[in-house]
Amino acid sequence: MKAQHLLVSAAVIAAQAPSLVGAFSSTSSLVGGAPAVGDSRRSRSRSISLHQSVDTQALSELEGLIADLMEVNGGPHHASPQVVLSPGRSEPSPLSMSEAASAHGMPWTDTIGRSDETNPLLYMPLWEWQLDFMKSSLTNLHPIECSTLNDLDVSYNENKEKRARIVNHCYASDEYRKIRMTYYDAGDSVQVFNSVWYPDPKYNLPVLGIDLLSFNRKKYLAIVDFQPLHEDEEDHAMTYEHILQPIKDKYDNLKGRMSSKFYDETQFFSKEMLFARFDDEKIVEEDLFPAFKSYVKTHLDLVKDTSPAASSKDVEHVLDRHTAYDTYSADRDPAAGLFAAMFGKEWSEDFIYDFLFSLSVRSEEGLDFSPPGPPRPRGVKPSAGGPPPQHAAPAAKDHSKKSMPVL
Repeated sequence: MKAQHLLVSAAVIAAQAPSLVGAFSSTSSLVGGAPAVGDSRRSRSRSISLHQSVDTQALSELEGLIADLMEVNGGPHHASPQVVLSPGRSEPSPLSMSEAASAHGMPWTDTIGRSDETNPLLYMPLWEWQLDFMKSSLTNLHPIECSTLNDLDVSYNENKEKRARIVNHCYASDEYRKIRMTYYDAGDSVQVFNSVWYPDPKYNLPVLGIDLLSFNRKKYLAIVDFQPLHEDEEDHAMTYEHILQPIKDKYDNLKGRMSSKFYDETQFFSKEMLFARFDDEKIVEEDLFPAFKSYVKTHLDLVKDTSPAASSKDVEHVLDRHTAYDTYSADRDPAAGLFAAMFGKEWSEDFIYDFLFSLSVRSEEGLDFSPPGPPRPRGVKPSAGGPPPQHAAPAAKDHSKKSMPVL
């Protein structure tokens, strides 16, 4: 039914049967006017009293009137499923799942860059497997917007001169508030597949982080981890390292140790992280791919086996830890320099702070686009010397346009 028809229909119902409209009024719950927007607790209690006060006969007559009106207006209207946004969730995309999955020609079959390989898109099979797994295993999976707070569409960008491109897909489900998938293709010079799975904040569980890189098809880097929200594993709703250890034990090639060049492995990394630097591409197919599958499946099992938080305070605490994770990751993203060289500093900064790690608190100094090395501490400008200048704490982001309170 079109919008104008709905307005006409409402007027007809009110005119023809005012008593039917009154059948839904609850003098006890609507005294003083309608509930304030966002007052979720009072709204829930009022909905209960409304349900209890509905006149059954009047409801039946009203349903008949609506059915007649819908028939006049062209038959039944099949509305899209309602998506309820809880804290930290982004607005759903108008695209269908099939439209989102094929956006920008995905999955790609050839590279934009130069390649001498028969499989130029090294990690595309992992992208395809992950998306198929999400479709078959997640509840109410749907695409969400790939944009910054300034409404900049970052779902795709390319540098034709340098023959590089990047594509981003974003999804959400009942289990996860956000699953981001990023593929960077520059031929044999660079191939990257990156994905982050954020559980809905009602689950006090680690984030699933995936970062797979190839340089010149000679050097490879892989990280797959249940990235903890808390320093102590016991502070999560369920412990998990014991279920990862048997998987990791199968793959000696994935038992490396991370350097401190970009990250501190004691923050937001678990003891059972899969980490590898290697120069034998066979490891991707023989070890990395099956281990990646096992970690993804195990993470979803962990979410499904965990009881959700019972209080809004607990949910807010988990979301605060997501914010801390995003801020830490954005400040230290080793790809910042690469993105800036290919797509410009302004685009890259918005992309990293407002999309890749969309809950992050932006540093007053901005991102550090200097050559690889230890991350610059907050409060130190690139050209600063002497002691760090004192700054007020950066203000948290306003996510009012992208999220809503729990309903």
